[in-house]
Amino acid sequence: MIVFKTMEKKKKIEFFVQILIILSVLLLSVSCRFFQNLNPDTYTEEIDLYYITGSKENRENLKDLFILLRNEENGSESEFAVTREIAGNFARLKDYDRLIHFLSARTINNPADPYNGYYYLMIAYAYIQQDSEPIAALYFDMIVNNYPDLIINDESIHLICLRHLINLNNKPQRQVWYYKELISRFPEKIDMGTTYFLLGQACEKVADWNGAIQAYTNYLPYTGTIIPGFPNSEQYARQQVDFSRSPKDWTYESLAALRYGIQNALDSGNARTLMQYQAKVNFDVRSWQQTEIENPRMTTFNLSHFMGHRIRYDPDLDAASNATEAFLRTTGWTQSLNTWYLYFRKIRFPQDPEIHGRWEWAGIYYGEKF
Repeated sequence: MIVFKTMEKKKKIEFFVQILIILSVLLLSVSCRFFQNLNPDTYTEEIDLYYITGSKENRENLKDLFILLRNEENGSESEFAVTREIAGNFARLKDYDRLIHFLSARTINNPADPYNGYYYLMIAYAYIQQDSEPIAALYFDMIVNNYPDLIINDESIHLICLRHLINLNNKPQRQVWYYKELISRFPEKIDMGTTYFLLGQACEKVADWNGAIQAYTNYLPYTGTIIPGFPNSEQYARQQVDFSRSPKDWTYESLAALRYGIQNALDSGNARTLMQYQAKVNFDVRSWQQTEIENPRMTTFNLSHFMGHRIRYDPDLDAASNATEAFLRTTGWTQSLNTWYLYFRKIRFPQDPEIHGRWEWAGIYYGEKF
């Protein structure tokens, strides 16, 4: 009896499942016929309802725009104008999810649309508004590398993208490429001085020393350019360029060797010998109160004019000395401030390993420290 009831129950379940399968097949068949016979315009309108949002007036406006959009030729300027207006409508509503969804669908469904680059630009802006800058940067980069440039409202979309990428993508390799693109393609649209200097900085970060020197060389004709964050940009660039072109025959392997030679020259009172130790480029003379910005770069400095008496020097370096800079206090110079501090600097010149890390006598600070 129990076996019979179990078999009967199993048959009922199988019968029920068969009924469900038959109903599913019938429903699928009816659905297919329905969509095949459905008016295409009506079906499209049902899909577009997702985008109909906002106030009553705005909803009516969007309906009109979508009806107009269906009648435009694919890839035409008029279709672009309507598409842009719809996307702009979502932007004004701050409805960035709908904007992204709408434009993404258009680019996917129309991969050959000549305006896809601009649509991706609007998508990138939407992501910025949503505080998703890394995603926006991917779109900007994709536009520059994969889509032709477009001039919209007298502006290049590639130029817009490159300007954003400079701020969003901090990878030095990409920065170098962005700055080079700006210089080669848009010289009349950018601040060339700033761009050349920042290119030099980016080249240094990727150890492209020749590229850095070339960029700084190109920057020097634009001196006077104010570069945020780099108040000493002109002096820095000139030092790099001048030093790279110099023979560098005044450098010493160690601070001790340099100091020994200078002290011997001071003991002998021989100005000519002393001047041989002096750096031939970027040798600065300033008071302790002066900054690098205020002080003009010294090109000539004749020590013989100031060595009428015996020059004395402290037995030890000044306490402010460190691993990269050193100061030696000296007295007896023939001028109103007879105390000078000789300034020694460790050379930073990675492009030449034989010079990088050596020492030079790089300048003089006159007067007592306070």
